[in-house]
Amino acid sequence: MNADSLSPTTSLRFPIAPHHPDRLPLEKLDWGRLVGALGKANRAIAQYDGVLRSIPNPAVLLSPLTTSEAVLSSKIEGTQATLQEVLEFESGREASDPERRADIHEVVNYRKALSAARESLGVRPLNLGTLRNIHAVLLDSVRGHTKARGQFRTSQNWIGTHGTNIGQARFVPPSPLDLPDALTNFERYLHHDESDPVAQLGILHAQFEILHPFLDGNGRVGRILIPLFLFEKGVLKSPMFYLSSYLETHRQEYYDRLLAVTACGDWEGWLLFFLEAVRAQSNANSFKAMAILNLRDNLKKSLPRTGYAIEVLDALFQAPVFRQADFARYSNIPKASVIRLISELQKKGIITVLHAGKGKRPSVFCFPRLLEIIDREDVFQ
Repeated sequence: MNADSLSPTTSLRFPIAPHHPDRLPLEKLDWGRLVGALGKANRAIAQYDGVLRSIPNPAVLLSPLTTSEAVLSSKIEGTQATLQEVLEFESGREASDPERRADIHEVVNYRKALSAARESLGVRPLNLGTLRNIHAVLLDSVRGHTKARGQFRTSQNWIGTHGTNIGQARFVPPSPLDLPDALTNFERYLHHDESDPVAQLGILHAQFEILHPFLDGNGRVGRILIPLFLFEKGVLKSPMFYLSSYLETHRQEYYDRLLAVTACGDWEGWLLFFLEAVRAQSNANSFKAMAILNLRDNLKKSLPRTGYAIEVLDALFQAPVFRQADFARYSNIPKASVIRLISELQKKGIITVLHAGKGKRPSVFCFPRLLEIIDREDVFQ
């Protein structure tokens, strides 16, 4: 079984034998080397948490950020679907290309898996069962659904370019015979009281990718773990921290740093990369969240006169690409009022027609100012 989660262009080489992972917690870790990076990462993520706490109903207002995370995390694994394509699909517009439809379904499953995991945290603590459930939703009816969906692997996998065999592998994860014990150790560390939870998350994410416990979907499950852990540890008020934008932008370094852990035990190098990712992504998340909040506040002043102002705002921010029926469903506004409001929102330039209706196919509208914020890529500082 070959997997292509790690870059085929990296110059590092590995032995063919399955890797023996380090035990957690790590006994030899140079915390002194990490002090500066830890301080910057923790300050940035605390600032982002403050922004989250200032936003009314962040799950609704920041819903497009969740979709963007699903798009980018899936893109790291090779999908080509864009944010707009996914939003259009969710509004009922089907992609014509079968490959693109398959990509979109993977992204939609990512959202579903993240949402289901979020809900489960209110019932039970984060554990290996949570990760299996995430995997089951992630691979439901998409590519990879036959690869032991929702189950840890019982056969050997490996990482390399597509089509290579184990003799050409870049990395061979632990043997399936050693995997149960390694996963038990991983779960214990998941609940360990480490000195710094952000550093602990970095170690957990890397260890999960090293174990590669599923036959497919490991990268995406490992990235979904990030907001869930931060929420469970109380670092964030809401599990809405999305790191895939930074990891996609720095994809080669992401792969190389993970590989360096297994090649020469460079945990400090990996953690310096991860902590910088958290710092930069926290700042980017804060920037976008504040921009969305400011847009909402400014939009209040220019909305058509209506007794449904809050409902209109929630509908626009939850689904910035929509049909008339979607707007009615998200807002619970009566149909007659919906028709009038959409017309007035168009006249004010708040929404535009993305695809004009034809025959029985309804028009698709969009909220361009929100999409511009979500699509910004030049926000890493």
